[in-house]
Parts: sequence; structure tokens; C-alpha cells
Amino acid sequence: MTKTNKKKSIIDYNWIIKIVVSSFLISVIFTLISETVIPNVGIIIGIILTFVFILIGVVFDMVGIAVATADEAQFHSMVTKRVKGAKIALKLKKNADKVSSFCNDVVGDICGIVSGSTGAVIAIKIVEHYSFNSLIITLIVMGIISALTIGGKALEKGYAMKKSNKILFNFSKILSVFSKE
Repeated sequence: MTKTNKKKSIIDYNWIIKIVVSSFLISVIFTLISETVIPNVGIIIGIILTFVFILIGVVFDMVGIAVATADEAQFHSMVTKRVKGAKIALKLKKNADKVSSFCNDVVGDICGIVSGSTGAVIAIKIVEHYSFNSLIITLIVMGIISALTIGGKALEKGYAMKKSNKILFNFSKILSVFSKE
């Protein structure tokens, strides 16, 4: 077979390499933040930062769902009208599998892992400060983090599917601030 007759590979190895490297880098950055900041701040600030990690995971999960379910035709129309952010939205939609994977699997999963590790640090701080039973505090803290993460993602999924075009467009407008359209 000649090069022009070869079928395109089902597996995009370049994408896999990029996603593995970006996962590593984002994980290192988020973990560095959580491991250097959380132990050195009060319990309340630690809890707030943990909620921020949970919120980031939930928001990126919502964006991933929205990109996967949005209507591409609407963004073609917006591009012809030169609406700011429309080109980015169209590009994201055309790469929905990769964008969804990045948002849901990379950012969402990393935030879940990091919020769990920050929760462990918070549980230790609570036990040390208040002399509570470590097992009970750890179970409560981890239970709250799990419930907020899963509940938040369950809550946003239906919304993301119903309002996918709006979510994708708003996300694209934010991204357009950092790009030359």
C-alpha cells in the first residue's frame, strides 16, 4: 500500500503523548500548591482551597459535557457573523473528543485526587488541633469531599446537556481573552 492508501490510524499517539504530559504537569502543579499551601495555612483556608479544587473539577466536567453535546451548526453561524469567541467554540466542538477527555479526565480527575489529598491534610490538622478520633474525622472529611464532588458533577451534567451551546460559548469567550482570534 502507498502512503495515500493507508488508513488513518484509529489511535492518535501524538494526542496520547500530549495528554499524558499535560496530565503529569497539571498534577504536579496542583499537588505542589496543595502540599505547600494547605499544611501552612489554617483549617478554614485549607477547607476553602479544597472547595476550590472541587469546584474546578465540577466546572471542567461541565465544560467537557457541554463540548461533547453542543450543536456545531450554531457556531458556524456565529463564525460567519464574526462573533468573538465563536471560532474558538467551533474549534473546541470539532475536537470534542479531545476537549472532553482533557476537561473530564485530566482536569476533573486530577482535581478529585488533589481534593482528596488536601482533605487528608485537613483531617490530620483537625485531629491534631482538636484531639478528635482520627478515623471518624478522616471518614467525615473524605465523605464530605466525595459527596460534594459527585453531587456537584451529578447536578451539572443535566444542566450541561441542556445548556451546552451557552456553556461552550461562554467558555470560548473566556478563552478568547487569551488568544488572537
